[in-house]
Amino acid sequence: MYLISGSILLMIGLSFMFTGLNFLNLSYSIFIDWELISINSCVFSMSILLDWMSLIFMSCVLMISSMVVFYSHSYMMSDFNKIRFLFLVLMFILSMMLMIISPDLVSILLGWDGLGLVSYALVIYFQNYNSYNSGMLTVLTNRIGDVAILISIAWMFNFGGWHYIFYLNSMNSYMHMIFILLVIAAFTKSAQIPFSSWLPAAMAAPTPVSALVHSSTLVTAGVYLMIRFSNLIFMYDCIILVYIGFMTMFFSGVSALFEFDLKKIIALSTLSQLGLMMSILFLGFPIFSFFHLLSHAFFKALLFLCAGLIIHLMSNSQDIRHMGGLLSYIPWTCSCFCISNMSLCGLPFLSGFYSKDMILESVSFYKYNFILYFIFFISICLTTMYTFRLLYYTVFSNLGCYPFQSYTEDKFMTYPMFLLTMMSICFGSILSWVMIPFPEIIFIDLYSKLLPLSLVLLSMFLGYMLTKINYSMIFISNINLLIWFSGLMWFMPKFSTYMIYSSSLNMSMSYMKNMDYGWGELLISKHLFNIFSYFSTKMNMYHLNNLKAFFVTFLIYILLF
Repeated sequence: MYLISGSILLMIGLSFMFTGLNFLNLSYSIFIDWELISINSCVFSMSILLDWMSLIFMSCVLMISSMVVFYSHSYMMSDFNKIRFLFLVLMFILSMMLMIISPDLVSILLGWDGLGLVSYALVIYFQNYNSYNSGMLTVLTNRIGDVAILISIAWMFNFGGWHYIFYLNSMNSYMHMIFILLVIAAFTKSAQIPFSSWLPAAMAAPTPVSALVHSSTLVTAGVYLMIRFSNLIFMYDCIILVYIGFMTMFFSGVSALFEFDLKKIIALSTLSQLGLMMSILFLGFPIFSFFHLLSHAFFKALLFLCAGLIIHLMSNSQDIRHMGGLLSYIPWTCSCFCISNMSLCGLPFLSGFYSKDMILESVSFYKYNFILYFIFFISICLTTMYTFRLLYYTVFSNLGCYPFQSYTEDKFMTYPMFLLTMMSICFGSILSWVMIPFPEIIFIDLYSKLLPLSLVLLSMFLGYMLTKINYSMIFISNINLLIWFSGLMWFMPKFSTYMIYSSSLNMSMSYMKNMDYGWGELLISKHLFNIFSYFSTKMNMYHLNNLKAFFVTFLIYILLF
């Protein structure tokens, strides 16, 4: 079933890719609208929008999903519930498809909610307390975005319909509120500050799911939604949102420098790239953001698949301090791992270079302040630093103290990695030729042009030097608090969990003691109970002795008159 599902997904993805390129060449799009019911002037309809953006994005999602399903055939071989896992992954892909092709908010909500629900089922797939806690954090954070979408649907009722493509150019107070709500929804799904803590927590899911989630499905849904609403971005001053995206890049890069969990380092790199996409989108470059979204999807899926095989062969140990010298044992996987990491860093002529370099030059060319420019380039340096630190610990060093349990590289794991490696090398240039055939001519001086490449090379050296630091000396020094603050994602997971509910639990306990068990019970609930009990006993006595009461009343009446 895994092989059949993967083959079908791959064929559909390739057909969508050729169709999307044809639509892009012809500037052609298809809009299908099926009216379900009409109430006064408001129309409930099911709509599908097929243009070059939705088709190319769907083709990338389906091709990556097919590779993940092929990979899962071997990865989940000994799992008892592997058929359930396959159906969950297919439902996840279907929800993403529904979200991509929807031009109205109601059908977007179906795909959006489907992504949140199925992601919860996948995060808690390994049934232990860590998975339960991570799944609850994931689904509750995403519910904030779902509520924002629901409120925007109710707000958009004022327009008489939910086809946002008809109303994007109408500037009024309603669109202002809808834009704020959609930004909140996109920030929760794409894990921007202050909703960032659920993304590393979602690493409790199986590694093939992490490859799918972090490359092209769940976390990219918020970016894709904002790209679809990019006409609204040009109407407002979004500089605060740009700073939020840059700060997400920065703090995730700093956190990855002090992390030793292999999957969490890659998750934090996803968070950094999402901040890059969001920030360049709010600066007014939606096509650049979409381009980086696609090029990032291929090498990030490859990165997770390589990490999954390494973890699989290391008896499920994810600590990079246990690894080292893997190049001698699994050279094919390590080669793919290094290529995907180089593409993440933006090394020239790999997939990530074309989108990253274009974004860096655009930020250098347009007039923004120095703080924003400085944070942006420092964040790019941090990406290269934690990548080379990761490569040193896993591939090149001989520090590992944990033995391999298996040395085999399964063909069902290596073939998908090979295809994704080809995509990570070639697709950046192909997409740049296709999507941006006539790019803007950017005139910058020689030093600004060479700055990104020189920073990448300098950061490679700094990342290597970072591995030589004696962490035990750092932790007993005066900067212990700074390291702790940076390594724990600015305490954001704690703010998202018990720092929220601990105060409310204490307040509810005092309320329960004072109201439910105290004066509230005595004066309100218990007092009413006592009054009703008194009256009910009197009424009961009257009913049981009604003949006596009648005679006594008759005698009193006779004596009085």
